[in-house]
Amino acid sequence: MEFHFDLQNPLSTSIINIPLLFHTETHQMLSKTYLQNLNVTDSNPSTTRRHILSLILYFCRNFDPFSSYLAVNYMDRFISTHSIPNGKPWIFKLVAVSCVSLALKMRKTEFSVSDFQDGDDSIIFNSVAIERTDMLIIGALKWRMRSVNPFCFISFFISFFKLKDQTSTQALRDRAIEIILRAQNDIKLLDFKPSIISASALVAAVQELFPVQLPCFINSVSSCGHVNKENLFKCYSLLPGVVAMAESALDMTSSSCTPDNVLDLLQCFSSSTSENKPISETSENKDGEINRALKRRKFGDFATNT
Repeated sequence: MEFHFDLQNPLSTSIINIPLLFHTETHQMLSKTYLQNLNVTDSNPSTTRRHILSLILYFCRNFDPFSSYLAVNYMDRFISTHSIPNGKPWIFKLVAVSCVSLALKMRKTEFSVSDFQDGDDSIIFNSVAIERTDMLIIGALKWRMRSVNPFCFISFFISFFKLKDQTSTQALRDRAIEIILRAQNDIKLLDFKPSIISASALVAAVQELFPVQLPCFINSVSSCGHVNKENLFKCYSLLPGVVAMAESALDMTSSSCTPDNVLDLLQCFSSSTSENKPISETSENKDGEINRALKRRKFGDFATNT
């Protein structure tokens, strides 16, 4: 696969198209029914998301953090249009595995099914099951795999802050990236656009590294016509608690329940679209289906288009 998806430049162009990114991020926001689609039985709607997220982080432990970030993004966008059935814990693992699989393919990272074993021998998926679920998720995302994310706005917002040397600029960038990676784990931040999360992370990084210049930076970023100042401060106010919270990536429950056939998954999910029909059981569809589908579509079609 001659392609490597760069989260800091999600478009297939050599120059980052900032106006298009601001336009597109609005269309990739999660639906208002996101929490309902988690379909949990307890009073804490973040439990199901945390369960799947923990699995994703575990499966990505040997890969770069941008891959896990992209996988979690796919998970959130998928759940935004699909409800998660109660009473079928194996679905959590299959969704996590497939989101990681897609992220690694987009990042052009080699992996094998054995990378997705978590010590629970009662739930083991073969490549056919993973590929079929890959196709389900791709359909739900309408082939828009080039997710607009906070990382692609960092350079734009840093340009508002004139630092004296490249070392300081890099330190600011690195700290903002670290904050963004931590922030994705918190469900409260899903209400904010990627650009707001990016700007807020940089404000938090400036406060840590260059506190004297914080007021100047806040005023500069707030002057951007694409930034809602109220949302900026709301998001920024959440970040200290998010960064301080260290949730275990292995805090998950296991199940002895495993599906007899991956088509059970397709029947379990209630999609809000009509595109995701069960894939036929013919033998020619079973081998390498996701890879053939990716080859048929140009990666330029993996869209930020709305």
